[in-house]
Amino acid sequence: MVEAVDRSNPEEIYPSIWRASQLARGIGRTIDTGYAALSAGLPSEGWPLGALIEFLPQRSGVGELRLLQLALASLGKQSIGLVHPPNPLNGPGLASIGLPLDSVVQMRAAKMADRLWAAEQVLRTGSFGALLLWLNQVPQASLRRLHLAAQSSWDTLFVVFRPEWAAAQASPTTIRIGLQPVEEGLAINILKRRGPAAAAPLSVAVPQTSMLSHYRRAARRAPLAIIARDADAPVAA
Repeated sequence: MVEAVDRSNPEEIYPSIWRASQLARGIGRTIDTGYAALSAGLPSEGWPLGALIEFLPQRSGVGELRLLQLALASLGKQSIGLVHPPNPLNGPGLASIGLPLDSVVQMRAAKMADRLWAAEQVLRTGSFGALLLWLNQVPQASLRRLHLAAQSSWDTLFVVFRPEWAAAQASPTTIRIGLQPVEEGLAINILKRRGPAAAAPLSVAVPQTSMLSHYRRAARRAPLAIIARDADAPVAA
């Protein structure tokens, strides 16, 4: 007996179709964020693999790596690339978030063009479980190249860290989030995703560090500043 299909719901006939008013589902492989509230707010309920993800922290060290801790730890012994991190690597610190030094590959370059080239080569080889890239000013054309390179690397978690002010600039990224320290841990403002605009920032508790504790104390004395939503609104594609 053939089961009837509700033709009023095109998603049942073509699962790859999604409406801009709904969170996209089944758009590719994902990795669990480890935070239920955050995963529920992302398409397919996790960090997408083979895609460009942007983190826009209020300042470096608010807990952006801690937010990735559970996802990175789930990669096992796969290599994790760090391209031009803002601070020297700290072995005990990396180990505390589940990143043993023998799995971390650091790449540094004085010129931005060399950093972009290194990241693109890593993505195209698909030999790393994750790639983390720190950038400030970056041409839109370069971001598009990274976006395309990420799509050729199906199993790589690719995150680009940029300053908070980059939220005012358009980006081809699949997921874009702003990060701010609050008393509870981190306020996560989902600026861009395949789906409707997030109603309000999420608050998640991340493991505490001395620097994060300092920022949390500062957060008690200042109101949370909500970053304006990216003008590059998501549309069906």
